[in-house]
Amino acid sequence: MMSRHSEETRLLLGTTVSICVVGPEPTHMREQAIERAFAAMRFVEETCSRFDETSALRELCRHPGKWMTVPDILFESVRVALEVSELTEGVFDPTIGGTLSRLGFTRHYATGEQVIVADDVIHAKVTYRDIELDERTRSIRLRKPLLLDLGAVAKGLAVDLAARELSSLEGFAINAGGDVYVHGVDPRGDLWTIGIQHPFENGEQIAWLEATDVAVCTSGSYERRSPLHPEMHHIVHPGQGRSDSDLVSCTVLAPLTMLADAVSTAAFLLGAKRAKEFVDDMALAALFIRDTLEITMTESMRGYMR
Repeated sequence: MMSRHSEETRLLLGTTVSICVVGPEPTHMREQAIERAFAAMRFVEETCSRFDETSALRELCRHPGKWMTVPDILFESVRVALEVSELTEGVFDPTIGGTLSRLGFTRHYATGEQVIVADDVIHAKVTYRDIELDERTRSIRLRKPLLLDLGAVAKGLAVDLAARELSSLEGFAINAGGDVYVHGVDPRGDLWTIGIQHPFENGEQIAWLEATDVAVCTSGSYERRSPLHPEMHHIVHPGQGRSDSDLVSCTVLAPLTMLADAVSTAAFLLGAKRAKEFVDDMALAALFIRDTLEITMTESMRGYMR
């Protein structure tokens, strides 16, 4: 028996975001829940976007050397990004914004609007160690001129906040351009089926998962290419300024989307061998696809495969 459900898709967070909710509530109540979820995601984007001149992130970046009190959402995004940076010894680094700008990633992925970045920021030699946090005052200080890029953390946080708005429903699925969170049951009353995109065949799936009450995030080299260097994509090793990895896709499952997204990005940059060790150490499930299309996975991932 098909449950009553509602769906909506919008452009947010530089990507296409789809929300499907399931439950016996009247249509207008399901639609109101979807609206609240989108509003939560929009707030994260307005706070943490490097493409929005009015965002709290850009305001922070305009004041290097100064302690700035920031919104909790920005503080938590930076805090988690720094934790992952420490775990990966800087392979994951939120100060990558200048490097991405140098590679031509200066336009909003959804709107095409261009952001102007100063030359001293584009060519700055910075790392995550140039960020200081004060937990007591919820303040951040950037030691040098730099541009933060929190895409791998903030998008996941946006999905988590949207999921909180939908938590009372029988079931829901949020898909924000590869950042997925599923809860409860799908419209048929079954577990949610999640496809992993084929890295080289647009619109095709290379594997399928069945899951519920979990985040599923995929980082892939096929997603966005540099307009200046077509051989390079948007997942860049901060120390090298290059897209060097023998992986073309990495999917991670975690209790929170923010964690799954950050770990999938970091694991992708680490490469196949180190990625598996990294994810195993965190006791998370993951699936890796090499550039040869060889698929490997953690033992815990096998229970999700359809």
